[in-house]
Amino acid sequence: MIDSTIARITARGLFGRRRFLLLLPLPLLLIGLALLSDALGASPRAWAQPILGGLGFGAVLPVIALIVGTGVLGSEIDDGTLVHVLAKPLPRSQIILTKLAVAVAVTAVTVGVPMVVAGLIAGSARLGLGLAVGCAVGAFAYSALFLALSLVTRRPVLLGLIYVLLWEGLLGNLLSGTRMLSIQQYVTAVAARVGDTQLLAGRVSVPVSVVMAVVFTVGGTLLAIDRLRSFSVAGETS
Repeated sequence: MIDSTIARITARGLFGRRRFLLLLPLPLLLIGLALLSDALGASPRAWAQPILGGLGFGAVLPVIALIVGTGVLGSEIDDGTLVHVLAKPLPRSQIILTKLAVAVAVTAVTVGVPMVVAGLIAGSARLGLGLAVGCAVGAFAYSALFLALSLVTRRPVLLGLIYVLLWEGLLGNLLSGTRMLSIQQYVTAVAARVGDTQLLAGRVSVPVSVVMAVVFTVGGTLLAIDRLRSFSVAGETS
């Protein structure tokens, strides 16, 4: 279901654009703050939640996923090269799954590696593993959502930021009901369970988090496939 040619073109497009440079500062900031906190003698209990939970899962993961998820297809829509992709004799579902796979891989690695490093700085390899699993879950859910947004609207980055900053950031801290639709909460709960740690505070149960993460991933993917089929190219297989 993954086309190597499309994957290679997508990866080259991501790494060949200045947009990719935006992926570097936040992960470096995450590691830098963890190192600084540890160097100053602060206990992991004092800095893990604000740095790993608040910055890592609350900002770095969704922002990186937004940049990558909207970029794997959105850039081709903007510059008009999407028609060349659609002209290939491939099902639209295969195109979307390939784009999603690239987005998930880039997001999971870009965020997962610094989060694991921060977990090790906190003195726990098990915590690092939990953070890596949480990043993988978030990469799937966020990437599917933002990939779908890039096909649904001409302002996917704006809507993505509204979801991350307003829904997850502001309303998620004020209204408990909004947490049921917060990917950040799913990721935190999964990471806390796998990492077997009290340093992260998940507010949604793990079973609900897993189910809802799957719903976001599958729902976003199916929506993206459906929307891509609205781009008509003669002779295209759907």
